[in-house]
Amino acid sequence: MKLITAVIRPDKLPSVKEALFKAGVRGITISRVSGHGGQGGIIEQYRGSQFVVEFREKVQLSIAVSDSFVEPTIDAIVKSARTGEIGDGKIFVQPLENVVRIRTGEKDTEALTPVGA
Repeated sequence: MKLITAVIRPDKLPSVKEALFKAGVRGITISRVSGHGGQGGIIEQYRGSQFVVEFREKVQLSIAVSDSFVEPTIDAIVKSARTGEIGDGKIFVQPLENVVRIRTGEKDTEALTPVGA
């Protein structure tokens, strides 16, 4: 089992969500976050004045998947979130030690399957 965390552009959320559902991925947690990558602050202009935008608005997806869904999940995110520009985001994959579905007490892979599957 893995925990996939993806940080993407907010405007890409609808296409990423659609691609994940088509790949059979369920159970997504979405958070609005802000931050910056290697590019650091970006200089922008507003009403004739320059200012540094230190953090950009992003969307963070947290998705717990069984091992067989790791690559399809990553592929769906990359294909639907990529613009080719700086700031497309990152995907982090971490081992997931335990999962428990609170309602039923199911554990690990059984807790990751969709309800009713």
